Amino acid sequence: MNILVASATGATGRWLVKQLLDRGHCVRAIVRSADKLPDAVRNHPHITLIHAPILDLDDDELIRHTQSCDAVVSCLGHNLSFKGMYGRPRRLVADAVRRLCDAIRANHPPKPVKFVLMNTAGYKNPELETIPVGETWVVGLIRLLLPPHGDNETAADYLRTKVGQDDDKIEWVVVRPDSLIDENTVSEYKVYESPIRSAIFNAGATSRINVGHFMADLITRDELWSRWQGCMPVIYNQESGE
Repeated sequence: MNILVASATGATGRWLVKQLLDRGHCVRAIVRSADKLPDAVRNHPHITLIHAPILDLDDDELIRHTQSCDAVVSCLGHNLSFKGMYGRPRRLVADAVRRLCDAIRANHPPKPVKFVLMNTAGYKNPELETIPVGETWVVGLIRLLLPPHGDNETAADYLRTKVGQDDDKIEWVVVRPDSLIDENTVSEYKVYESPIRSAIFNAGATSRINVGHFMADLITRDELWSRWQGCMPVIYNQESGE
C-alpha cells in the first residue's frame, strides 16, 4: 500500500510511520524536519520525505503527493506552547483535512481512499453522543479559550458532514484517543464506539504508540476498516485488572 502521513515526525505520527514501514508498506511522510525520525526510519527504502509545513504546499503539490495513495492519515496537532495554541495557523488541522480531501478527489481514484484523522476524546460525535449538562459550560469555555479544540472539532465535523457516508472517493475514520502518554512498546488497549468516561473529569490514558498501532491496523486490515469506516472510535489503554 501507498500511504501519505501528515505530521509524520509528531509524537504519534512517527510511531505510525514505523508501524507501516515494519509491515512492508510505502510511506510518503510530510515533515517540517526529518531530524526527529530515527535513522532506520529516515533512511528506509520505502519512505519518501516531503519537507514542508503542510499548509505551505500548494494545491498541485498536494494532488501530486496524494496521487496513487491507498490511504491518507492526519496526525496533525498544535504545539503545546503559547504560539502553538494561539498563533497562526489557527485552523491547521481543519484546513489540512479539507485540502487533502480536495486533493484526493482531484486525482479521481478508482476506489475510495481511506482517510484517518487523529482527533481527541474531547470531541463529541453529535450523531451519537450528548454532552452532560454538568460539562456543557466547561466544553464551551474550552472551545472559547483553547483554539486547538475548536480546530479539532471543525476537522472532524468536515469528515462527518461534508464527506459523509456515501462519498465515492473517500472513506474515513476519526480516531479519538483520551489523554495521551508516552510509552515505548505496544500494550493492550480497548476501542469503543463512544467515550466510556468523561474526557474532562475522569480522563483515561492512551499511549501514542498504541494509537499508531491501531491506525496502522485500520489502514492495513480490511475487516477492521469495515468495522469502523464512517465512525469515530475511542481508544484507551487497558487498565490493570480489566
